[in-house]
Amino acid sequence: QVQLVESGGGLVQAGGSLRLSCAASGSMFRLNTMGWSRQAPGKQRELVASITSGGSTNYADSVKGRFTISRDNAKNTVYLQMNSLKPDDTAVYYCAKLGLPAYWGQGTQVTVSS
Repeated sequence: QVQLVESGGGLVQAGGSLRLSCAASGSMFRLNTMGWSRQAPGKQRELVASITSGGSTNYADSVKGRFTISRDNAKNTVYLQMNSLKPDDTAVYYCAKLGLPAYWGQGTQVTVSS
């Protein structure tokens, strides 16, 4: 079983930045594809970024050029740097170990005010 704990959410003005962190348990972290998803009220959960064990990244069109996912295998941690934030980015952000089985964190709230 993998446990994921997110941190770094909060309230920020439009145009600002936040950095989310996700600490993962387990010795196999470096082999896992990790991701960040988000869910806004009344909307479906959306995968916004992912990073493979080899460091290849993928982004949703809605965040491309503004968000950067990275990982530190020595710290069992994955990050999401969010720049040029918009009110539409307001959501609960979840860290995930992708693949089978998949695991999700408890989420961290990000609120972007206009």
